Amino acid sequence: MKALVIHRKRDLRLEDLAPAPLGPGQVRLRIRRGGICGSDLHYYFHGGIGAIQLREPMVLGHEVSGEVVETGAGVAGLAPGDLVAVSPSRPCGTCEYCLEGLPNQCLNMRFYGSAMPMPHIQGAFREELIVEAEQCVPAAGLSPAEAAMAEPLAVCLHAAKQAGDLLGKRVLITGSGPIGVLMVLAARRGGAAEIVVCDILGKPLDFAVKAGADRAINTKDDPGAMSVYQQKKGYFDAHFECSGAEPALAGGIAAMRPRGTIVQLGLSGDATLPLQQITVKELSLKGSFRFHAEFATAVALMQKRLIDVTPLLTHTFPIADHDAAFAMAVDKGQSMKVQFDFS
Repeated sequence: MKALVIHRKRDLRLEDLAPAPLGPGQVRLRIRRGGICGSDLHYYFHGGIGAIQLREPMVLGHEVSGEVVETGAGVAGLAPGDLVAVSPSRPCGTCEYCLEGLPNQCLNMRFYGSAMPMPHIQGAFREELIVEAEQCVPAAGLSPAEAAMAEPLAVCLHAAKQAGDLLGKRVLITGSGPIGVLMVLAARRGGAAEIVVCDILGKPLDFAVKAGADRAINTKDDPGAMSVYQQKKGYFDAHFECSGAEPALAGGIAAMRPRGTIVQLGLSGDATLPLQQITVKELSLKGSFRFHAEFATAVALMQKRLIDVTPLLTHTFPIADHDAAFAMAVDKGQSMKVQFDFS
């Protein structure tokens, strides 16, 4: 069985791994599609994410769909040939946060392709994968490429939940990569009346407009464009910060109306915040990390054609062309979502 294993930055190898045995309550999948995420890019180009660095070889990948090959004892509702979206989130279910209903904050989380613990949690970019049955969400009616988008869409649905009621609200989204564009879709589905998206590159903003944004602002070409939204104590009710860039967060805070809500999705280093503005405008600043129940909701929304992710699917590569795939994924002038075809 072939798998994509990262050893150090820019050292990604297609290696043979022994298939794992199938246990009770488990499912053997043939992986069909796998999407390259921002965290995968960090491991590939930098050898880690901030303080989280590779300390041993690790299979990358967590945005995958697969076809059921075999089911273990006690598995119901799944049969060979079924297409499933695979949740990479495997909380323990027994720690204090799981018991409090916060499984995304699990103390013993096993999230595919993570170098946070040691030994690392091996990822899903492999031809065959053994998963727990509860990780599988049937994806009948979707293509394998769409089913593999359930994970990033679930991230955005969780963020939308963090912001609360979006019906009739004015929404700012900073960062127009895959998460930013999916956030446009999630906010529009949540009833947002107006959506403005900012980025420093033109091509990603084109995708945001196609996804339903009312206005796209290139803050590099027009650095003063946000000033109109910063008058009279601000304009927006909600701000989804998807870039991880400190200037984007600060500019968004200046454009927020009193008692608005800022949701930080983008992961980056620590930032200096304009606390005076947050205080006097009584703003709420929330983090948003991963997801849990939203994964199945993401699949359902795509199946019902209430959210269409297909315009984001720009490039597909065979796993043997992994270096070319990562080069394309980081080229935001050409790509949005790059996937591997494991078929």
